[in-house]
Amino acid sequence: MSIRQFSLSPHRSVIAIGGPDRVEFLQGLISNDTTKVAPGRAIWAALLTPQGRFLNDMFVVDGGGDTLLLETERERAPALAKKLSLYKLRSKVTVEDRSAALEVAVAYGPDAVTTLPIDGAIAFVDPRLAELGMRVIAPAGTAATLLQARGFSAAPLQSYDELRLSLGVPDGSRDLVVEKALLLENGFDELNGVDWQKGCYMGQELTARTKYRALIKKRLFPVRIKGALPASGAAVLKDGEEVGELRSGVGQRALAMLQTDAARSGAKLVAGGAEVIPEIPAWMRLP
Repeated sequence: MSIRQFSLSPHRSVIAIGGPDRVEFLQGLISNDTTKVAPGRAIWAALLTPQGRFLNDMFVVDGGGDTLLLETERERAPALAKKLSLYKLRSKVTVEDRSAALEVAVAYGPDAVTTLPIDGAIAFVDPRLAELGMRVIAPAGTAATLLQARGFSAAPLQSYDELRLSLGVPDGSRDLVVEKALLLENGFDELNGVDWQKGCYMGQELTARTKYRALIKKRLFPVRIKGALPASGAAVLKDGEEVGELRSGVGQRALAMLQTDAARSGAKLVAGGAEVIPEIPAWMRLP
């Protein structure tokens, strides 16, 4: 990628958590340490079921004043806001869905993060991988103008997806099955989505057990596709036996949840008539 680009992300939106108890409130719910959030520094985290299964992913960033902003999936934001409101109890917090007021963009390419800060927006380096560039939260209808003024060229979201997929990074429920997925199968440990030193949060027990008992036998891998891209959910086969399934994909790139042994075997894998070639990204730690 030789130029700086930005892509609007209409499938992402924002929830605001306000009030004096906002940090402590989220700390007891999500997988990462909210005390590490600071101006210009965000965290990536997940909300889990009590059984440790994935519900929502989110970036948590300082929104100024007494507000934290959660950048999350637009389609599922109203349900998330409602769920968070139910957890308030006596906490001095407010929960507001700002989907209509704010928009999200991603900006990437050579030295993209050197353009920070972005006047008129809240922007931060992607806490998962620096190669993903930065994420921008701006008033609705303004992100394109703000980023073009900083030398970024508009590109379709597919361009960003190609980068994300090549790096093996998941995108919410496009890649993690709601109420089934485990964080450690999907890179949350290596991609800075779990803090192992913080106190208790919902689903922590299973998350810790999968790590310390080495229970993970499958992982989400970036894959190259030879042939037509199969649909998300297509079974991946090795010698006629199912060893995984495809998740999100664009063109000749996709993610696939695969048995680790199958991914490392070098054997031919197929899905829907196409060959599936696993890759192991530099950030991934395998036993």
